[in-house]
Amino acid sequence: MCLSVPMKILEVSGDRAVVELGGATQEISIVLVDPPPVPGQYAIVHAGFALNVIDEDEARENLALLEELAEHHQRELDARGEG
Repeated sequence: MCLSVPMKILEVSGDRAVVELGGATQEISIVLVDPPPVPGQYAIVHAGFALNVIDEDEARENLALLEELAEHHQRELDARGEG
């Protein structure tokens, strides 16, 4: 299964950007995004590449859904005694 997550753009330099999610930062490629993102925007990131830029509201909605999914999965594991 593939998963893309919204991450906040912190810095942009050439075709690279530093992004952040939950306090963790990562350097990614922004070559697939036109026009290039700017600091403060959010990008959908997969396998080290920004796939597209989304607004902050959409990013927050996506992150909330991912958190809800993770909580549901943890409850399932706990119910089976695997958590």
